[in-house]
Amino acid sequence: MMKTNYNEQMNNIIASLNYQPKILLHSCCGPCSTQCIARLTPYFNITILYYNPNIEPQEEYLKRKKEQIRLLNEIDHQNNLDIMDCDYANEDFRDIVPGLEQEPEGGARCHHCYELRLRKTALLAKENGYEYFGTTLTVSPYKNAEVINKLGAKIADELNIKFLFSDFKKEDGYKKSIEYSKKYQLYRQNYCGCLFSKQINAQE
Repeated sequence: MMKTNYNEQMNNIIASLNYQPKILLHSCCGPCSTQCIARLTPYFNITILYYNPNIEPQEEYLKRKKEQIRLLNEIDHQNNLDIMDCDYANEDFRDIVPGLEQEPEGGARCHHCYELRLRKTALLAKENGYEYFGTTLTVSPYKNAEVINKLGAKIADELNIKFLFSDFKKEDGYKKSIEYSKKYQLYRQNYCGCLFSKQINAQE
């Protein structure tokens, strides 16, 4: 069975635009958002949503958020670029974890975490008049773009809002994100965010 080309789907959406719509783009961190912003800024007015209740401890969350804000002040952009901040809400993540603690990295726990963050993004986009919502998560080779895009599509149908399909790692997207991170001297974390992923990385 042929896999869906989500990068092509995004390119088709972009090609159909005759104006610059507003998108609420969930960002997991500054480094991942670099190439996504560079790719989208000619076509969208972008608001980055920093909603990542999975990141632990809080000091790590604040460190990553600070880098995200610094990047937005420094990165080149063509249309509007700003941020919608969220309070640290680790309890949101902890509420979905019970029973999934021993799941492998990339498994069911991660899928629930993707959905948590995508649904929050879609709800805030809907409430605040954004035409699209999306996420930077697909720039990582460690994240399952098919799972992420299917979740995004499901939520979009439920809430009647447009989802920007993506596979930002395509067209050397991940490689470019590393280059941008070096250019802007961004802190690059060594684990996804939750303490479960940190423990898994420590064991490898």
